[in-house]
Amino acid sequence: MKVRNHCVSKFAVVGPLALLFLATAVFAGPTLICHQFDIGNAKSLPWTSHDWNLTGGESYNTQHLAADTIAILDGNPTVLVHMETLRRATLFARRDPQAAKELLTRLVARADSAAPPKDAAALAAFDAGYLAETYKQWIGKDEVNPAKGLDGYALVKKAIQARGEDPQMEFAAALISLGGPASEQAEHARKALAGAKSDPLLARNLATHFMGPQTETLAELINRTKMAKE
Repeated sequence: MKVRNHCVSKFAVVGPLALLFLATAVFAGPTLICHQFDIGNAKSLPWTSHDWNLTGGESYNTQHLAADTIAILDGNPTVLVHMETLRRATLFARRDPQAAKELLTRLVARADSAAPPKDAAALAAFDAGYLAETYKQWIGKDEVNPAKGLDGYALVKKAIQARGEDPQMEFAAALISLGGPASEQAEHARKALAGAKSDPLLARNLATHFMGPQTETLAELINRTKMAKE
């Protein structure tokens, strides 16, 4: 499965002419997948690769994917840790359709049954929505996708509304809505960039380049998209 080329061909920028097309190129590929988020030393799913993608030599047992993922999500309220964990989970899930279905089913049920406090309920809705959107970006059109018909972006917006001010959730929503409603995407980007001033982890992630030094930083990516739509 040649997944690496899928990201590189759509996002690698080589030469000044390519920069002219970057604002539109960013919409073409899986922005939630092809970049490893910085989570410091926080626990997540096992990762041995030095790149965004699996190496192909992993021995992780995907029968444990749902249980392991939910345990990590329940154990850390940091949204970026949730984003990176769900990104890794999606890469593993594509190799195991049954595990993919089980994980999404359990996260949706978790969101539906979530009780106060509101932060826990908001994170549960976020997790279900974010995973649905990563599945849509990464699972091929000819493959069975358990997220088909599920509006993950709506769940993420619901989570933001329930949790209140959360720049990291706004960052996630800004990435999800690339190519979507211009005013909504711009507002997500504005709040993420503003919130990063007091959130060192988010600031560090926004400063990283999407696919190597020749590409835009994540801050430039979401902000350039906003300007391109205005």
